[in-house]
Amino acid sequence: MPPPEAASKPVTILLADDDEEDRMLIRDALQDSGLCEQMRFVTDGQDLMDYLRRGGRYADPSVDAPRPGVILLDLQMPRMDGREALDELKSDVSLREIPVTVLSTSDRDADVADSYARGASSFITKSVTFDGLVEVMRAWRRYWFDVVELPR
Repeated sequence: MPPPEAASKPVTILLADDDEEDRMLIRDALQDSGLCEQMRFVTDGQDLMDYLRRGGRYADPSVDAPRPGVILLDLQMPRMDGREALDELKSDVSLREIPVTVLSTSDRDADVADSYARGASSFITKSVTFDGLVEVMRAWRRYWFDVVELPR
């Protein structure tokens, strides 16, 4: 089955996940769903905030760090975890409008409820199979890029 058409609106997806294998699996799943051209990666919450605020290694104007249209955020990361990053992101008036999808191995009701309470736009439990992840990413792509309007 060929991958679906790429999203009609070019939007940068920023994935914050400390696990390199998970980053590559998610990248491959998004590629299979037609959404990989505008993908950027950060490895933890502090790196995410540096990226968004053009700090740290992103302060150099030559570093390609476009503002994301949507963020995929893992909860369990070193330095600053996803919960702390979500709190900081949603408390910043210049960043709070960016939709955040929590993408976690957790399926605990408490983690889901807490993520929404902190301002997450959606919560997805990572599939344990690649095929399952591809299906989830296809559905996520259709929703975020074909159905809803994202801020520009």
